[in-house]
Amino acid sequence: MLILTKEDIEAVCSMEDAIEAVKEAFIIHSEGSVKVPLRINIRSDKHNGNMLFMPAYCEQKDAASLKIVSVYPDNKEKNLPSTPAQVLLIDPSTGIVLSILDGTYITALRTGAASGAAFSVLAKSECKMGALIGTGTQAAMQLEAMITSKKPKIVKVYSRNKERLNIFVENMKTKFKSKDVEITASDSADAAVEDADILITATNSDKPLFSARSCKPGLTISAVGSFTKQMQELDSTVLKKASKIYYDDKEAMLEEAGEIIKALENNDIDEKKLSGSLGEALAGKIRLRENDEEIIVFKSVGLGTQDLITAKKVYDNAISKKIGKHIDIG
Repeated sequence: MLILTKEDIEAVCSMEDAIEAVKEAFIIHSEGSVKVPLRINIRSDKHNGNMLFMPAYCEQKDAASLKIVSVYPDNKEKNLPSTPAQVLLIDPSTGIVLSILDGTYITALRTGAASGAAFSVLAKSECKMGALIGTGTQAAMQLEAMITSKKPKIVKVYSRNKERLNIFVENMKTKFKSKDVEITASDSADAAVEDADILITATNSDKPLFSARSCKPGLTISAVGSFTKQMQELDSTVLKKASKIYYDDKEAMLEEAGEIIKALENNDIDEKKLSGSLGEALAGKIRLRENDEEIIVFKSVGLGTQDLITAKKVYDNAISKKIGKHIDIG
């Protein structure tokens, strides 16, 4: 069995690699070439956490995986990751676990890559201004994917926690000092969104983050934070203002995406606005952006397919480069 740490994964898989892997994952998923049951979500009220189990099997890629990921917001106060996770890559011909990968990093990598993949086909060709709401576990990778895919000149960042916001911005300035991008802190979510061409929301908020009035024509939103019926990053007026709404998987979105569920239940939008999956868009099977005035939303709740294809890419690269630690489990 091959053990792959965060550092190992970083050494063998760039954001460009991850975006290409996730594009492949979305297309495979849209074609129905993978078995991905809806994730199992077990709530721990006692500890204010959610434990999620996400299996996937793709015969075409001859690969299977199981991701175990937990969402424990209070872990931040314990200096522990708020989304600890492991990905088990399985040989479907034998059922033997080939590799255990750092799932926290894989999750952040593939979720960031999902935004990068979405922007590559849904955003305007030129995006000078970016915005990021959220500075948690996902945020750094989301920012990297935004910079990698669209190369904005300025990215404005907002978080309700001012201390964490300022630390994050300073860290990101250092991380991306070789890139031609200015990263700044904003005083409010609306201030961050104003003038943005591309926006990523990566929070666990149960209340809308910003007003539709802040959304200028041509904005593309990648909403990756909410994953339960109670969470709601986007206001219904934002969804009403959008010309098109894309998603990673319709069934999963209608089960887990709070903002979409609420908007449909309240008749703020109807299903005609749900334009199709990102996989269909990447495969050129459905309409994409038709002009630079449209506001477009991509809603992602995450798919086991993304973890599977990303983990397989990482594993193959690690084997090729002889990186990682082999252990014998008998």
